[in-house]
Formats: sequence, structure tokens, C-alpha cells
Amino acid sequence: MKLADFDFDLPETLIATRPARPRTHARLLLAEGDRISDRHVFDLQDILRPGDRLVLNNTKVIPARLFGTRQRGDAVAKVEITLLEPQPLGWRALAKPLRKVNLGEVIRFSDRLSASVAAKTETDLTLAFDLTGDDFDAALAEAGVMPLPPYIAAKRAADDQDRTDYQTVFARHAGAVAAPTASLHFDEPLLRALAAKGVDFTEVTLHVGAGTFLPVKVEDVTTHKMHAEWGRVSAAAADEINATKRAGGRIIPVGTTALRLIESAASPDGTLHPWEGETDIFIYPGYRFRITDALMTNFHLPKSTLVMLVAALMGETTIRKVYDHAINQGYRFFSYGDSSLLIPAKA
Repeated sequence: MKLADFDFDLPETLIATRPARPRTHARLLLAEGDRISDRHVFDLQDILRPGDRLVLNNTKVIPARLFGTRQRGDAVAKVEITLLEPQPLGWRALAKPLRKVNLGEVIRFSDRLSASVAAKTETDLTLAFDLTGDDFDAALAEAGVMPLPPYIAAKRAADDQDRTDYQTVFARHAGAVAAPTASLHFDEPLLRALAAKGVDFTEVTLHVGAGTFLPVKVEDVTTHKMHAEWGRVSAAAADEINATKRAGGRIIPVGTTALRLIESAASPDGTLHPWEGETDIFIYPGYRFRITDALMTNFHLPKSTLVMLVAALMGETTIRKVYDHAINQGYRFFSYGDSSLLIPAKA
């Protein structure tokens, strides 16, 4: 299975830099097996069935991009920081330029927030902040900006609108440095309309990491090593999903993050168990899905692990047809782009 099998040409004009407004007016490509139709996200209330269960990732994106300075005598250097994940010593982070900071130095981000360099490697560093808990969260909210994906950040800077746009309406547990972007299409009226129809919801938590944007560099994709991300499936969430499966309802993760989490927590017989820890599950064609019946997801980068995941769900021929249709019909791609509902023929 070669990396080139998951490549395609994407016009740059289709890369979205702002989301649709209202959120639910994003376009929705509905693929039922190899049958494709063009809809909108608000049509979900007509497409989904009573008894279906949407699995939502309730992670909350932190304003993980920080701009600070470090001082040596009279010399002051600017440093850009992107937080990656919490560690025992502090936060693992990327620094630009990394060479401008040394072990033990202090980086000041605002009057309230600073951090010392507790550890440093050739690729990243660990920052020990001077605040913790709610004080840290408040200071970070003031000093930080939303960590937009590289393909958006290359086109424009993050602004205050991204604090709303790049956050789901059901975000509860802070810790992600990238959004579960399929979930960005939901608003409260749509959630209420779906509930009124008999669609159920279960929340799980997977803190999406910056590794979600890392490219695949090996030609034999089966040798690729996935990044790890922390997630949790509660006992109540597992019970809800298992009950829906027993009743014949469909389990539909909203986003690849929710899908990867529940597949990590499921046993081979299709039973979901309470689970907490790091997952580095890599799903590519040939994977046998344990719990997932369908998937709502945005359109992904060429040659990415996420294109491999949707190919595993729908089949390589069908997913190529889906992406060809999306490009030909001008769907908007990536984090702020349009969405799809992928339903394998068996579902």
C-alpha cells in the first residue's frame, strides 16, 4: 500500500480560510455506498434516522499559540511558542526560532504570564509556567491566540473571530491544540432539531494534538507511526453506545477524532468499554471497524492518515469517487471547509 495511492490534486482555491455562516449552511456531501448527493449540514435532520447516535468529541481548544520575548542583558529576542501537550515538568512546546532560547531562560508573554525553559531537545522544549490552574487558564486566554492549522495560518493570522469559529458549541474539557473540525458545523438549533427527531448523542473526549497535521513520510504507509493523543470514554458513554448497537441504531462519530477514540476502546466483538489513556491507532484500508457504522467528516489533506481512514471505511475506489466529486463541485476543504457524511453500503 503506497503513499501515492492516497494522493490527489487539490486546487488551492478550495482551501477554506473562514467557515460557512451560519455553521449549518456548510455543504454536506452525502455518500451512501457509492451513491453521492449534494446536501447541506442542516439537512442532517432529514437524513439521520431516529435511533441513530452521534458521537461528539467535547474537547476544548486552548489558545496555544503565544508570542513572547526573552532577554539577555540589553538584548531582547522575540519567540513564538506553540503549546503541544502537558508534561510532568510543564508544557511541551515548539519554539520559533528554537535556537534563541536556552535551558533555564525565562520567556515573558504578558504582564501576567511567563515561563522558564525546563527542558530542551533538538526539536522542542518544555516550559514551566509561573501560573497553574484557573490562573493559568485565564492568563493564557488573554495572551494566546487560536492555533490555526498551517494551511490557514500561511494565508492569514488568527484573530478574535477564530476564538468562536475554531471551537465547537459543546466544547467542555480544555486540552486540544487543534479542533475536531467536523463538529464545527453544529449549532444549538440543529442539535435540538436532531434530538426532537430521536437522534441520540454521546460525548467523549480526545484532546487533538498538533501531530494531526504531520505528513506521512514513508512510501509504505503500513510502516507509518502515528502520534499519540489522550482520550477518555466514560462508563456512561460506553453504556449508551452499546445500548444503541443492541437496539439496531447506527453509531456515527462526528469527526475522525471521535472515531479513532471509540475504535481504540472497542473490543473485537464490537463492545465498547470505558477507556482512558493515549491512543496511536492508525486506521488504513484493510482495517475492520468494530463499532463505527458511518462517519461525518470534513475533506482531508492529500496523502494524509485521515484520507487513509476514510478510504478504510468506504473503500479506496469509492473514496476516490467522493473526492473527485467534491473537487469538481467546488466543495471547500480542510478545517474550515465543508463536510461529508460517509455511510458504507452495509449501513
